Amino acid sequence: MANTQGPQGNHDPSGSTQMFRAFVDEAPAGRQQQAPSGPRVGLIIGVIVAVAIVAAVAWLALK
Repeated sequence: MANTQGPQGNHDPSGSTQMFRAFVDEAPAGRQQQAPSGPRVGLIIGVIVAVAIVAAVAWLALK
């Protein structure tokens, strides 16, 4: 027997935009903490490398 729930007054939560957005916005705590740290680490490393290059060029120019 097929499970056919038509317009018989049964509420379908998947049809609600608000319920769908709540489901999509819901994420495991681990994923939320790891996602922003990736670009942040790359940015910090990039800044350190840029400062090192500028320091090396300045050192060679003043030598």
